[in-house]
Amino acid sequence: MGSSQSVPQQSIHEFIVKDSRGKDVDLSNYKGKVLLVVNVASKCGFTDVNYTQLTELYSKYKDKGLEVLAFPCNQFLYQEPGTSIDAETFACTRYKVEFPIFQKVRVNGSQAAPVYKFLKATSKSGRLFGSRIKWNFAKFLVDKEGHVINRYSPTTGPLSIEQDIKKALGLV
Repeated sequence: MGSSQSVPQQSIHEFIVKDSRGKDVDLSNYKGKVLLVVNVASKCGFTDVNYTQLTELYSKYKDKGLEVLAFPCNQFLYQEPGTSIDAETFACTRYKVEFPIFQKVRVNGSQAAPVYKFLKATSKSGRLFGSRIKWNFAKFLVDKEGHVINRYSPTTGPLSIEQDIKKALGLV
């Protein structure tokens, strides 16, 4: 099973990713924050509920230490067809998203983004989900030290994991 794939990194904070304009972003900037990492798409049946609920969670908990990191992905029926900037414009215009939208990535296969290889390999729920992301809007909850706490399926609405987020933030 691919979830046992070894990765040298011990924390998500060891990665550098690209923002929607191609500029490097060092994820160590998020040390001390709880992260909800999501592969997003603008033309998916899950788009409306996920962007709406992600925006609600982010607004509610951003000042308490939550960051949502959105990675557009066109791997599932080509449901994120434009550029990374198109994906960011869509999210910010239609859903008033304030959290970062990064450069489009692949989440599966040999060309999967290293950060996604890490998330899948270090997720404790790897046996349940396997080594592949199944669809758009798979979610990974990452603790303040950069370790994956849990992985959620694309059909799990963001608001349904609010208790887990509050727990990770130390609010319950």
